[in-house]
Amino acid sequence: MRRGAMLHIGAGYLINTGQIIGIFDLDKTTYGPKTREFLAKAEKEGRVISAGYELPKSFLICNENGKTTVYLSQLASSTLQKRGEIAEANYKKKIELN
Repeated sequence: MRRGAMLHIGAGYLINTGQIIGIFDLDKTTYGPKTREFLAKAEKEGRVISAGYELPKSFLICNENGKTTVYLSQLASSTLQKRGEIAEANYKKKIELN
């Protein structure tokens, strides 16, 4: 597993940025049948975790110990991307100081 910074994705969920494969906008990506099939299969297999109680705006695909997990987040994909970039920059500075 690649080490990385921790990214807050909502409702107290923290994800290691080193495990994130991708961050996607739910509205823009679910038009395609392949994406809908992927999400439906992940849901059926119990690999979808909802990180919040509100309607999700984005989803993250993560590789956790060789298994793919999908996290639904009420935060916008652009917000998660910005948070991830800031978290990674701070993480790299911390490593450089040690």
